[in-house]
Amino acid sequence: MDALENLTYDELEVGDTATYTKSLTEDQIILFAAMSGDVNPVHLDQDYAENTIFKGRVAHGMWSGALISAAIATVMPGPGSIYLEQTMKFLRPVKIHDTLTVNLRVEEKQSKNRVLISCSVCNQNKEVVLEGNARIIAPTEKMSMTMPSLPRITIGDPDNQD
Repeated sequence: MDALENLTYDELEVGDTATYTKSLTEDQIILFAAMSGDVNPVHLDQDYAENTIFKGRVAHGMWSGALISAAIATVMPGPGSIYLEQTMKFLRPVKIHDTLTVNLRVEEKQSKNRVLISCSVCNQNKEVVLEGNARIIAPTEKMSMTMPSLPRITIGDPDNQD
């Protein structure tokens, strides 16, 4: 995705849909733990996690939630969107190497450029892992931009090539 273009409040219609897909890697779990401070061993310690109801490590639930934010910010409505609230119900665990697809649907256009969007996140087996609703302020001005270039982030000692 090299270019981002938004949909304005006036362009959005009830029933409009969009998707966003991303796969979870080991490095992303570690980065999310470092960034959020959530170091629950169910996310980071395989031996511990094997003795839980999940029988192995699982992603932070909010990683899936963050994908909803990414979908709203980059796909629909896109750049210029402002998050107001989000409800989430976590239905299934997400494991390393799962590929998640966020499904967005415009449910209601409200006053003051507010939009209610239903959100579901499915894994590669089409199982719903999360569902909820977002309320956002949709942009009122058309915007097109180049996807920002983000720095490469590494885990561990860059001098250690083991």
